[in-house]
Amino acid sequence: MDPREEGWPSMDLVGEALVEGLEALPSEVSVTRVRPPIPRAVRGLPRLGSRKAAFNADRLLTRFGLYPARLLRERWDHEAFHVVDHTYAQLVHTLPADRTGVYCHDLDAFRCVLEPHREPRPSWFRWMARATLKGLERAALVFHSTRQVREELLTHGVVPPERLVWAPYGVSPEYRSGPVPGDASDAVLAPLHGRPYLLHVGSAIRRKRLDVLFETFAALRARHPDLMLVQQGGDLDAAQRAQVARLGLKDALLRPPRQERATLAGLYRRASAVLVPSEAEGFGLPVIEALACGIPVVASDLPVLREVGADACTYCPVGDVAAWADAVDALLAGRGPVPSPETRRARAARFTWSAHARTVLDAYLHHLDPPGRV
Repeated sequence: MDPREEGWPSMDLVGEALVEGLEALPSEVSVTRVRPPIPRAVRGLPRLGSRKAAFNADRLLTRFGLYPARLLRERWDHEAFHVVDHTYAQLVHTLPADRTGVYCHDLDAFRCVLEPHREPRPSWFRWMARATLKGLERAALVFHSTRQVREELLTHGVVPPERLVWAPYGVSPEYRSGPVPGDASDAVLAPLHGRPYLLHVGSAIRRKRLDVLFETFAALRARHPDLMLVQQGGDLDAAQRAQVARLGLKDALLRPPRQERATLAGLYRRASAVLVPSEAEGFGLPVIEALACGIPVVASDLPVLREVGADACTYCPVGDVAAWADAVDALLAGRGPVPSPETRRARAARFTWSAHARTVLDAYLHHLDPPGRV
């Protein structure tokens, strides 16, 4: 699993849900969780330690040095190894590749190698991405969440089709229509004073298109002056903060710190709609989480999001602010047909973490003991 200091809630969730699912099958598998911390090596140095570059240096030290060194001591202690996050696929170089699988969530980490014209990067970054990609290529099994990711893997010739395993994500039990224990969303939303809000859940990296989110929200506020925006999970960069200021959204934007699942589920349940304006996704966990709560979802018209959300979502062209504003306005005003809460919840019910764990385990069992082997 990723060190928790990496700060990727989705990767934490995928790893923890898999462990929980496998631990529910004690007669078939015994699970050892490996999750080393990121040491404060460079961050402990005077004057350098407070810089962002110091944290990134500690991350690289962990990814390519300390983590592989630890696994060298454990590579013969287990029958199979599962790397939860493809950005740690370089660990396959240390592990027995013929007994190691990697979950590939998307190909963004390798874009500078596979499609350098789309994402130019410095030579040191390309070296790191290439080493990680080589680890993925060596893995005995490569898991993916959607058929769209599978097509990309095959198009770029990363792995042959017989090594690919489709293992969609699941919906955690906190995401449902009714309240759950530990939900502190009342306190989180107190600054809104009961006003309606739109919700975005995700990081602030470029492909999430927060620029479209902010422009759309600004257009909607002219029609719905009381409307608020809650953005959960992203640290805005200077350009994004400048956009918020230019659009006059500072007083209408609530950005709470990272919340546990029970509270995040409360944020979903109280939202007027959840917006997913990304230009690229590997799956789109917020889509099924919101649908499981019965909340309307407006998402970018991407093949992967249509694969996940099917007929339970409303779709808009990527980056088309006018279309987004019109679609969300129609939803808020009750104009036109929208998927029913029952349709939304039924779609989300197709995704379970128990099925995810079952698929992963069966793939390893089949690989380690294929039919017909003496």
